[in-house]
Amino acid sequence: MRLRPVSPDVVIDELTARVHSHPGGGWVRVVVDGAPPTTPAVLADAVAERLRVLGRPVLRVSAVDFLRPASLRFERGKQDSDARYETWLDEGGLRREVLAPLGPTGTGKVLPSLWNAVTDRATRADYTDLPPGGVVLLDGELLLGRGLPHEVSAHLWLSAPALVRRLPVDDHWALPAFARYDAEVRPLHTADLGVRVDDPRHPAVLDESPV
Repeated sequence: MRLRPVSPDVVIDELTARVHSHPGGGWVRVVVDGAPPTTPAVLADAVAERLRVLGRPVLRVSAVDFLRPASLRFERGKQDSDARYETWLDEGGLRREVLAPLGPTGTGKVLPSLWNAVTDRATRADYTDLPPGGVVLLDGELLLGRGLPHEVSAHLWLSAPALVRRLPVDDHWALPAFARYDAEVRPLHTADLGVRVDDPRHPAVLDESPV
């Protein structure tokens, strides 16, 4: 495994370039994935800003707004790591309301949020029309390996020791979920852009091109 040291700005530049240069005149669905300490939303926001400067219509969506109701998420308790990995995300809602409408035969009509996990109620958000050529940037955790349709993906990866250090102690119950994800999906290698962020000030991009 070869990792190329870069700056945080270069990570933003490289992901922006991958999205902006994606061929075809349809929509581009982008998944920005990472455990909470890697703050994938920050990267997604930065890329969205640069794409807008380039003239691309952009919609930001967060997977946290597509979680299942608490009664379903916590059927096995509030600290079940397998449930967090397997069932917390409302995959059906995310596909139906965001990803499918931006597919090759989609309408472009997207619901940017579905469920408020804090209030445990529907968000009652309005649908948004994203014109062809537009980009949706979806951030969240444990998103790859589910077969969610997308054109470009990025994963912000932490080594196991770094994740232990950076994940709040109260959330350490979730460590087995992230370990399982890393073993089963290998997101650093699965994503189009894999980035090691043990030190967020000094990221490194996975380079799997032939030597």
